Amino acid sequence: MHDHIDFVIGQWDNAMPELDVSSMKVFGRMLRLMKHVGKARAQALEPFGFREGEFDVLATLRRAGAPYCLSPTQLYKSLLVTSGAMTHRLSRLEQEGLIERIEDPQDKRSTLVGLTTQGQQRIEQALVVHTATQAAILATLSAAQREALETQLRALLLTFPGETVE
Repeated sequence: MHDHIDFVIGQWDNAMPELDVSSMKVFGRMLRLMKHVGKARAQALEPFGFREGEFDVLATLRRAGAPYCLSPTQLYKSLLVTSGAMTHRLSRLEQEGLIERIEDPQDKRSTLVGLTTQGQQRIEQALVVHTATQAAILATLSAAQREALETQLRALLLTFPGETVE
């Protein structure tokens, strides 16, 4: 069985046979897969009213554990976004009543971002749908295939700076 990337590789082989396009076999599939995953994720989270990245902010706060608070810096570093992008996300989530800014008890000059009760409820509901969506996408793979894929992806990810966690 052939996929779209096989078609693209065939075109490159005809158009520029001297070009080594072997890396496109991996990256083309990864990029195409991420588009499909992104679409499935957006559809699954649509009923919760999240815009791009807002789910990630709420999920990061929730997985931080009680009292579900982090600094804006911790959030944007964890999510690999700029401080400007984080400020925009936080403003929208605060307007929606899903987060609140709290004075940092350790440093009165700083603020923390915390989940509101409504934010905690909405992210917990969304997480159930989100994880079910991911499980459905991976359902065609055997447990051994999933484990092999996870191992290979981890190996690639660890080649990038800042990805190693002690």
